[in-house]
Amino acid sequence: MMKLFDKILEYMREEAYNPMLFNELAEALDIDEEDMAELEETLNYMESEGYIIKTRKKRYGLPERMNLAVGRLQGSKKGFGFLIPDNPNIRDLYIPVENLNGAMHNDRVVARITKGNLGTIKSEGEIIRILKRANEYVVGTFESNKKFGFVIPDDVRIYQDIFISQEDFGGAKDGHKVVVHITRWPEGRRNPEGRIVEILGHKDDVGTDILSIIRGHNLPEEFPAEVEAQANKIPDVVQTEAIKNRRDLRDKVIVTIDGEDAKDLDDAVSLEVLTNGNYYLGVHIADVSQYVFENSPLDKEALKRGTSVYLVDRVIPMLPRKLSNGICSLNPKVDRLTLSCDMEIDGKGNVVNYDIYESVIRTTERMTYKDVNRILEDDDEKVKERYKDLVELFKNMEKLMNILRKKRRLRGSIDFDFQETKITLDEKGKPIDIRPYERGVSERIIEEFMIVCNETIAEHMYWKELPFVYRVHEDPDPEKILSLNQLVHNFGYSIKGVDEIHPKALQQLLDKITGKREERLISTIMLRSLRKARYDGASLGHFGLASKYYCHFTSPIRRYPDLMIHRIIKEDLHGKLTPNRIKVLKEIIPSIAEQSSIRERAADEAEREVEDLKKAEYMLDKVGEEFDGIISGVTSFGMFVELENTIEGLVHVSNMEDDFYTFDEVNHVMIGERKRKIYRIGDTVRIKVLSVDMANRSIDFVLAE
Repeated sequence: MMKLFDKILEYMREEAYNPMLFNELAEALDIDEEDMAELEETLNYMESEGYIIKTRKKRYGLPERMNLAVGRLQGSKKGFGFLIPDNPNIRDLYIPVENLNGAMHNDRVVARITKGNLGTIKSEGEIIRILKRANEYVVGTFESNKKFGFVIPDDVRIYQDIFISQEDFGGAKDGHKVVVHITRWPEGRRNPEGRIVEILGHKDDVGTDILSIIRGHNLPEEFPAEVEAQANKIPDVVQTEAIKNRRDLRDKVIVTIDGEDAKDLDDAVSLEVLTNGNYYLGVHIADVSQYVFENSPLDKEALKRGTSVYLVDRVIPMLPRKLSNGICSLNPKVDRLTLSCDMEIDGKGNVVNYDIYESVIRTTERMTYKDVNRILEDDDEKVKERYKDLVELFKNMEKLMNILRKKRRLRGSIDFDFQETKITLDEKGKPIDIRPYERGVSERIIEEFMIVCNETIAEHMYWKELPFVYRVHEDPDPEKILSLNQLVHNFGYSIKGVDEIHPKALQQLLDKITGKREERLISTIMLRSLRKARYDGASLGHFGLASKYYCHFTSPIRRYPDLMIHRIIKEDLHGKLTPNRIKVLKEIIPSIAEQSSIRERAADEAEREVEDLKKAEYMLDKVGEEFDGIISGVTSFGMFVELENTIEGLVHVSNMEDDFYTFDEVNHVMIGERKRKIYRIGDTVRIKVLSVDMANRSIDFVLAE
């Protein structure tokens, strides 16, 4: 199919191509009679996925040639939406509520341009086709009448309530959080209809809130019976047979360095200083592919999940805990199977030699970030004595980290210094402490070691010209960089090479604004100017890291792309990448990359929503109290203020009563009409907590007198 797929696309992209009927296309492509069925199958697939369009007159053509856009609909609580095109070079398309035509948030759709030109500012569209529905099941709050009810979706981007007839209540009562199966999609002004299939508990019950988020993002907590059965058949210890033909590293000093609570240990590291002064870094990654075979129940479930999800109070793993915390996890002082990448790195951070191979290890120690930081940052004598045989190793790791970090910064890799949050819960799940998470030397060591390993693996596979899954981060939208340049010009800065932006230009700007009042504003707007990283079968580079070749190799326990590329690497090592296997890989990798990107976004959203939920809960008993904060965002409807503990709230413009304030969109400031007082991102303000809305996971502030 893939051969025909490429042939069809190539032909349709020719300048002279006009939409053709099936028979015309078959003749033009010189398709034999016996291949007609395959052509029809390929065209149907391409149409269902939105690669091509079949008109009412049954002619096939490319969407962009027909003034059409294909992509994902992003809804809003006000009803309108935006089409996020598949083509990253095309601008988002505004869809008015009256032009949604039954499409819902996250649906995959085709839109016709109704105003402006495709990819331009202020262009509008109308949904003409829904390719794939995204919301078969919706989580929300049930409100009942005697004869009917409604489910109000938790996700405000699904703006229509779902009608429930009395026979479909499923035992739900008023105020219950429920999962509803949509049985009839919206049409015109008619609401969607559904049937309640699960009651999660009353909206005020302990635990219902997080469970609602988990269900809302389709994060399955339990594994299917056949998956658990397969996992249970896997031995708890490494078998002698599995060690044969592997390089034995069990006598080497190899350590894991992770958070104190981590139980799924993917990566271990070793380091030697060679006689020539170079460093010999070993990165040893859990060989999950030894236990999770392609197309097995374990593998299919892992692909479906795409990633492990780390919520405040629990982990929803990609693999059953028998594997993720057991035989795959690089637990201390036990034999484990690994895929290793050894790199010889010179004093400038260049990888001058490398070796990729299957191995067996037995880690010397299970280190925590905290203890390594105590050794390297605090010079803690007690901890140093406990790990006296490893102190020199950690000092050398710090030296290599600084070399790699310096090289990365010199080439222009962008480092944003935004705070992460550490939330501590009591035994009932109530937040009792929230503070910024401090990253120390040990965290940076592991970060740099994993980056250089991922780059080495990606470049190795790129030059082999084999099918692969890359981690890509494309260049930013030129217009967004132009807007950023206009903003920084007001502060006396400029960005070099705006037309063909290099990440180094952005990092140089970040260096200049470090510690300045405008640092927060410019960093925030810069981050918003960049695209989101994703997975792809093509090596498109990683803009943020200023890296030409990049992949995710180091976390196969918790990320499916890593597991997939481990399989490919091992097949290559064993000479199993036959032409037929390469053909199969080329066919499946695009869908694997897309599925992994989709599940990563869902995991990120769920993690952020749970964090917002616990932050709101933490502030419930602090209404009326005053705090110092920094303005973290300015919009037409108010200002977001972030407190020292990373909690953010909104000062709504309607509550700014000392003046009438207007929003200056160009300069991202709020200006008072009479007193000309200006509020901008990065300003320090004192606020009072006005209210907490647990349903919307939001906090309202007012400026203190």
